Amino acid sequence: MPNILLTRIDNRLVHGQVGNIWAGTLGCNLIVVADDVAANDPIQQTLMKATADSVGCGIRFFTLQKAIDVINKASEKQLIFLVVRDPQAARTLVEGGVPINKLCIGNMHPAEGKRLSNDPHIYVDDKDMEDLRYVRNKGFEVYIQNLPGDKKKDFE
Repeated sequence: MPNILLTRIDNRLVHGQVGNIWAGTLGCNLIVVADDVAANDPIQQTLMKATADSVGCGIRFFTLQKAIDVINKASEKQLIFLVVRDPQAARTLVEGGVPINKLCIGNMHPAEGKRLSNDPHIYVDDKDMEDLRYVRNKGFEVYIQNLPGDKKKDFE
């Protein structure tokens, strides 16, 4: 079973906050970005790799399907911080058998049809809420937490 320390939803994927604060706090040695767009975008990968390099973490970019296919082959020595763009991606991974354990909702930008949740960094629609409930109902902890020292909040 892969050693996934945390799965985080962040529309920005890997940036300064995720790379520096979260990766450092978790003590991970590998960041896995499971995102169909980023997996095929060398420019995004270069920027995210620079952030991972700055904290001494390896980084891999997988499509959602490739993450499903390979994550269970990870070595126990790989302390994985899994990052996805949105609740739909998290649900896809769970449906594919990825044991995400804990799902931390970090940043979901405002967009057409989205409403502010109980946190100023999280905008959701009905589909997002359905996907988050699905993950929680599969037995995984789901919560909002902007920074590691912040109190965890329920997403509802």
